Amino acid sequence: MSASDKPPVAGRFAELARLTPARIALGRSGSSLPIREVLRFGLAHAQARDAVHAPFRPDEVVAELAGLGVETLKAESAARSREDYLRRPDLGRSLSPESEAALAGRRGGFDLAIVVADGLSSTAVQQNAVPFITALLPFLQRQKLTLAPLVVASQARVALGDEAAEALGARMVVVLIGERPGLSSPDSLGAYLTFGPKRGLTDAARNCISNIRPGGLGFQHAAFKLAWLIDQGFRRALTGVDLKDDSDAALEAGEEPALISGG
Repeated sequence: MSASDKPPVAGRFAELARLTPARIALGRSGSSLPIREVLRFGLAHAQARDAVHAPFRPDEVVAELAGLGVETLKAESAARSREDYLRRPDLGRSLSPESEAALAGRRGGFDLAIVVADGLSSTAVQQNAVPFITALLPFLQRQKLTLAPLVVASQARVALGDEAAEALGARMVVVLIGERPGLSSPDSLGAYLTFGPKRGLTDAARNCISNIRPGGLGFQHAAFKLAWLIDQGFRRALTGVDLKDDSDAALEAGEEPALISGG
């Protein structure tokens, strides 16, 4: 439910309630919440659970990417089931031996690898990954980067991207992943950027752009931010806590991410 779909709210919170899907100014029914708010909360909780447990459909993502002219490879983590994935986060951070061998067979001197991973919300990936990549590709083409075959990974967590990029021989990796669902955003896509990907890196080595979706950070704006970070990451040979995101200032100034060569 969008902010505009909410029931009218009286009082000083009315304007804020119209601007956000956050649960504010819910009202009262006696000592409890109005029934409509109880039902809305139950629906949001069910949507969040569905996003976590809904089966990922990687073949559909591959087919949509093929329509963009993007070469893809499918991969799986070491987690063999959704239950394993949820109970053993470590398994989702590593490629299965078969997938690692398949990616290593395509090893080359690539600037950038992109990994699309189901993460904790297959809903987010199915709905938002391809539209975001569609917005991102023109920036990457202008930056003259060499792209590895795009990897569509199942039962995957962020760190799996490090192994995938290392196997492919890429200098930088972007992991597009379904984020942990919130009660107002079961479809949030995250983008994690890492320079010099290799096994054992922590999140301190990454930059993250969160809440990519029509109801959050729009695809075009998010693509600009990521392209800016990619540009700066190559120029400075780093990502993570030492790379601050000043892309909004560049956007306000009307600047495009620089035309760079990752080589």
